[in-house]
This record gives sequence, C-alpha cells and structure tokens, in this order.
Amino acid sequence: MGSTADKVGGKANELAGKVRQGVGDAINDRDMQAKGLAQEAKGDAQQAKGKAKDAVKNVVDRA
Repeated sequence: MGSTADKVGGKANELAGKVRQGVGDAINDRDMQAKGLAQEAKGDAQQAKGKAKDAVKNVVDRA
C-alpha cells in the first residue's frame, strides 16, 4: 500500500471508530465503545505509517 492509501484508509478507520464509539455511547454498549476506540487507534497508526513512508521517500529523493 502506498503512503496516500495508508493515510486515506487510516482516516476512514479513525472516523468509523469515532462513529462506533458514539453509537456505543448512545446505546450504552461498552463493547461497541471499546471496538470503536480500537478502530480509531488503528486508523491513527495507519496514518502515521503513511506519514513515515512519505518522510522516508523524501529522504531517499534528496540523496
């Protein structure tokens, strides 16, 4: 996966996780809240991976 795909997929997971957490809050479902939090964390990690790929590419391009 390229850096852009990682960042876009990460943002999608982050947003979906926030929605899942909100629904879990609304219906008082702790399991859904936890899954939403985990999905949001996965999205954050994917975005960080995409940014790291960009940083490495920039360093390699300068060399």
